[in-house]
Amino acid sequence: MTESPSIYQLIGGDVGLRSLVNRFYDLMDSAPQAAKIRAFHPQSLDQSREKLIMFLSGWSGGPPLYEERFGHPRLRMRHSSFLIGVQERDEWLWCMHTALDEAPIPPETVEYLKQRFAEIADFMRNRPEV
Repeated sequence: MTESPSIYQLIGGDVGLRSLVNRFYDLMDSAPQAAKIRAFHPQSLDQSREKLIMFLSGWSGGPPLYEERFGHPRLRMRHSSFLIGVQERDEWLWCMHTALDEAPIPPETVEYLKQRFAEIADFMRNRPEV
């Protein structure tokens, strides 16, 4: 019986994951569609890039780099100092969806990831909409 490949493997392992995250942050850093979410980050995105790579590695079935270094991700707690509403969620998703659409990842994997990221991004909302 053959095991199905993990999401980590389907996106290209460490090389594919780094490429995806780098494109995600390049978009965030340059696109006006991500201005509000970009303002949450420090001037240098290097540490943010590395932390997302580490988190997504374990989350997608690769090495659990984030947990080994920082412990459980506790996403909502770690993002609680940022006011995240619909606009911030949508800007983050725009960057990730664009990066996914450009990546050499199988279409069914892209769709799966878009669904999962949308669920996670919505879960991160902590600002009531008026």
